Amino acid sequence: MDQTPPAKAPAGTPEHQPVPAAPPCTLVIFGAAGDLTKRLLMPALYNLAAGGLLDPQFRIIGVDHNANTDAGWRQDLTETMQSFTTDRTSEFHPDHIDPKAWGFVGERLSFRQGDFTAADTFTSLAQALSGNVIFYLAVSARFFGPIVDALGQAGLLKEDKGAFRRVVIEKPFGSDLDSARALNARILKQGAESQFFRIDHFLGKETVQSILAIRFGNGLLGPVWHRDHVDHVEITAAETIGVEARGAFYEPTGALRDMVPNHLFQLLCMVAMEPPKTLDAEDVRDEKARLIQAVQPVQPEQAVRGQYGAGQEHGHAVPAYRDEPNVARDSRTETYVALKLAIDNPRWKDVPFYLRTGKRMTDRVTEIALHFRPPAHSPFATPGAPVTPDVLRFRIDPEQGMDIVMNAKRPGPRLELGRVTAAFDYGDFFQETPSVGYETLLYDCLIGDATLFQRADSIEAAWAVVDPLLKAWADAPVEPYAAGNDGPERATALLAAQGHRWLPLGKG
Repeated sequence: MDQTPPAKAPAGTPEHQPVPAAPPCTLVIFGAAGDLTKRLLMPALYNLAAGGLLDPQFRIIGVDHNANTDAGWRQDLTETMQSFTTDRTSEFHPDHIDPKAWGFVGERLSFRQGDFTAADTFTSLAQALSGNVIFYLAVSARFFGPIVDALGQAGLLKEDKGAFRRVVIEKPFGSDLDSARALNARILKQGAESQFFRIDHFLGKETVQSILAIRFGNGLLGPVWHRDHVDHVEITAAETIGVEARGAFYEPTGALRDMVPNHLFQLLCMVAMEPPKTLDAEDVRDEKARLIQAVQPVQPEQAVRGQYGAGQEHGHAVPAYRDEPNVARDSRTETYVALKLAIDNPRWKDVPFYLRTGKRMTDRVTEIALHFRPPAHSPFATPGAPVTPDVLRFRIDPEQGMDIVMNAKRPGPRLELGRVTAAFDYGDFFQETPSVGYETLLYDCLIGDATLFQRADSIEAAWAVVDPLLKAWADAPVEPYAAGNDGPERATALLAAQGHRWLPLGKG
């Protein structure tokens, strides 16, 4: 085997602070032939190898019920990696695949055919494994519990002689409060909380992690991050794509379960949590848990659910959700959700937090916007024209950066205000490399840093917030909105009731 190149510090890190390679480990991927493994895990491992962050003894075992061989799996993944160089719609699209970095990963791949529910799959694995092991469950959620049970029963989660055994669990972690509690109870019978890494790839995005740096690393913004200065907050995750080929998954799931208790609530934590005592994982996760536990349960009158109809998306006709494959013609599954949240703590009391997510919307945008209160006393304000408030906007996807929209003097002989935007893009200050958002998460799991992973109490608290809504929406109708639109009309009314409005999604 070749040796890994020297570890490189991430962009923006001083050269005298190199990032050490992770310890030796075997990564066992259940669902080796699946889309998640091909599109996200392999590109992330490739990037970690290119950065010198994987130990020379690192190896990867793929487990899947489909028949394959070591060479066949390696060839399939190589072809997929090469395809990303010509597919600009993929999440990972480098100009080329570095043969040395991919060779490092490829040489360490081995494949095992196995039934996820059969005991002999796990007893066979036990004979092949020693030392540090991470089990990655890149499988359907229905297999999470059975696989963890089987790992425990085969002794594969027992940690001894200083070696670690960890399990990475993808979303959705449960489908409501009761199922999340049951799944937590089930897996914690087989191992300690510290062994389970509930992953949310939104937290792998650099801009999301940078929120903590901007909030707690600058004296300029900290004092105004408070109800005395912030009027309301928007959190948006809008997509232009439809359900595509995921109708069978999406029909029983919907936008609320798919996006809100995980992705959007993680963004909510980053922007609203209290300063942790330290950056140690448990201190950060303690504050996230306290924040989510302070969010009041959502009632139906504080929420809007919509479903896209036929329309135009960037000049092309697209079908209605009910006309997508594997979708019921009378489906009541929501493809859009808007919520008004209240946080019952001293920092945010009476500050509304508006969350929205949807498919087939005007533009692809993930962002957080803090709308500040206008100055209490300003010589520029008149009885009919108050000063326009400032807005701080974190751009998370597809662009990464931050904007501050504020007032300045308009050129000319009169002292009049005009709107200006002070902006920075991360690419202007830090070297960016193609990534899929899993690189940091995989590395953190390898070194045992759980900061960016969800803990059992936070998962259950998030489901508790939306549980009343899930029950109320069981047989409720959905409001239609045309594809290529900003969402249902009632979502506009939700904010207008308090004199607020959503930021537009279009690019100009």
